[in-house]
Amino acid sequence: MKKPGLRAKLSYKFDNLMSRGAGAMIGLLGILSLIIVVIAGFVYWGFAIAPEDGEPMSLAEGFWQSLMRTMDAGTVAGDSGWVFRLVAIIITLGGIFILSTLIGILGSGIESKLDELRKGKSFVLETNHTLVLGWSSKVFTIISELIVAGENQKSPRIVILSEKDKVEMEDEIREKITDMKNMKVICRSGSPNDLGSLAMVNPHEAKSIIVLSPEEGNADSQTIKTILAITNNPDRREEPYHIIAEIKDFKNLEVAKMVGKDEVELILTDDIFARIMVQTSRQSGLSMVYQELMDFDGAEIYFSEEPKLTGKTFAEAIFAYDSSAVMGLQYNDGTCVVNPPMDYVLQKGDKVIAITEDDDTLIPSGKTEFKIDEDAIVNLTEEEAGPERTLILGWNLRGPILLREMDQYVAKGSFIKIVSDYNFEEAELESMRSGLKNTTIEFLHAETTSREVIDSLDVTSYDNVQVLCYDDRMDIQEADALTLIILLHLRRISSETGKEIKIVSEMLDIKNRDLASVTKVDDFIVSDKLISLMMSQVSENKHLMRVFEDLLQSEGSEIYLKPACNYLKPDTEVDFYTALESAKRKGEIAIGYKIAALSGDSSQAYGVVVNPDKTQKIKLGEQDRLIVLAED
Repeated sequence: MKKPGLRAKLSYKFDNLMSRGAGAMIGLLGILSLIIVVIAGFVYWGFAIAPEDGEPMSLAEGFWQSLMRTMDAGTVAGDSGWVFRLVAIIITLGGIFILSTLIGILGSGIESKLDELRKGKSFVLETNHTLVLGWSSKVFTIISELIVAGENQKSPRIVILSEKDKVEMEDEIREKITDMKNMKVICRSGSPNDLGSLAMVNPHEAKSIIVLSPEEGNADSQTIKTILAITNNPDRREEPYHIIAEIKDFKNLEVAKMVGKDEVELILTDDIFARIMVQTSRQSGLSMVYQELMDFDGAEIYFSEEPKLTGKTFAEAIFAYDSSAVMGLQYNDGTCVVNPPMDYVLQKGDKVIAITEDDDTLIPSGKTEFKIDEDAIVNLTEEEAGPERTLILGWNLRGPILLREMDQYVAKGSFIKIVSDYNFEEAELESMRSGLKNTTIEFLHAETTSREVIDSLDVTSYDNVQVLCYDDRMDIQEADALTLIILLHLRRISSETGKEIKIVSEMLDIKNRDLASVTKVDDFIVSDKLISLMMSQVSENKHLMRVFEDLLQSEGSEIYLKPACNYLKPDTEVDFYTALESAKRKGEIAIGYKIAALSGDSSQAYGVVVNPDKTQKIKLGEQDRLIVLAED
């Protein structure tokens, strides 16, 4: 094989030099400049070349004159003597070539650096920050909630790593969130499950890590891979991470738990949505209660070990606070229970779980006497619910989970009719039917926005109507628009027949909730918002996940909005301590109330009041509800 010649070798070395970037080229040009200056200086000195009528230059002066002509082409204008001019022009031409090349390289290097910064590839030096891995519509609610949570913190920071372009992320955040308060959001572009990109956002110094499911592709596999990249990282920290991740498919839950162990709190998004949808369909206003508990604006859930309550019963503990509502206990072994037995005696290390405005408002009142109005207390119970008829309009991938959850709450012999233009496979229908114990289901393939179809369904014969979005087949706004059409048809039927229809609807965009208020629907579930709120809360306190799990399962105590007249005489003015006492006698905890007259007023939280001051007077009527924690 023929050996490469000198030209090929020089060309190869030059290519290698160029590949090293702007720094190497600047160094090469500097060396060339130095060579020209040195050679020219020796020429001036050695051949005694000087301007006309000038003295021969010393070696140092020769270097200086050649340097000036290399840097400034205008210097030659004042030269005299053709020999001196000729040498000066040669030096100047070399300087022009080198200087122009240097300017071009510097410009290209600066542009490259700006492009690198725009791409978001620089290392994040933040510590004790909240790290968000991934990008979805939930990110805006999460940022908004963390801004509120960080108001009393010094220099709070959110760092986001996503495959989305850094500038696009920053533009979208500025568009959706106008007031950042004291929060700073830092965006970086890269794959959340790539170790190199992950190292860029400093996960080992983060106080909590939120992993968002991708909106496309196999979301759960990407989430699990991201968790694995954090927990099995070769450079991982010694102390446990605090990771919150969303999983969509129940089949992937065990694998995610195995990967994350005790370091990850997993939120099964579709399952949680189905539970809230089912609970809300049976009692309107519940979604507002959950929203109040899950957001950072207003009342929140806090944990506190109160030495003054050690040795006292749980029944005494719920009366210990004027402006906070005790809802459960975290035992000293870390177990959380909502509405434990009233006669349980608090031990050292037990913490009360309470709804309060802030962690510094969870202070016992010190009262031992309460003005309970015994005459206002009544002890009525609701009749046991019989079989229910439910109409579901629309369908999405969460539908089967919704059916299973509904089956756990309704009485045997209940009936569900599903109307959708979704093309069900026979095997799919049989699979859904086989898992139900208390319910029979019927499917109708039809266009749910059609007036003729809805008019033919006899919707007033159903106990409740649930409207699901077609979110897995179309754009969010388009899906919400179809939902609004269905709701308007239902509202029309209610007006024409004079019969109330209990409707609960799913909404994808929170802004469309107010738009849909004209339909006078009992409740709207904005699934993404509720999940985002939950993730934000758990990112601040991982133990809250145990509380939400307890509240959202059919076993144990849940949140109910029960007729206030079952607890208090209608239209009787009492303080909330009296309502609390009435609920306690039934083994329940009163945490708020709902005023029926304000159900359509969004500015008044649709009449829902959570954690009222117990000393203030209230008057609840026949249609009003008491919000309680109860087993059924």
